[in-house]
Amino acid sequence: MSGGHFDYEQYKLEQIADSIERVIEGNKKEVANEDKWICWDNRIYYYNYPDEVIEKFKEGVELLRKAQIYAHRIDWLVSCDDGEQTFLERLKEDLDNYEQNRQK
Repeated sequence: MSGGHFDYEQYKLEQIADSIERVIEGNKKEVANEDKWICWDNRIYYYNYPDEVIEKFKEGVELLRKAQIYAHRIDWLVSCDDGEQTFLERLKEDLDNYEQNRQK
């Protein structure tokens, strides 16, 4: 594994985005009373956030995923795994791939 300048902390951004997506998926989903408001495992969540809040959560997920891409590419550059030109090329490629996958 290359990089390491940020102690691989950039992957936490992806985990946070995944967690927010689980909140979005569980929003307004009815589950048994004993399962409501469970936050720290993989069981179904129950929230009742308004649509406007959920839209902001979705924006946050997109920003976190892009931030993870930037942090990863910068990590490789400052760790001397990529040169400046390679950094620019891979950053563009990663962002393009993200946009293509997001639209599917």
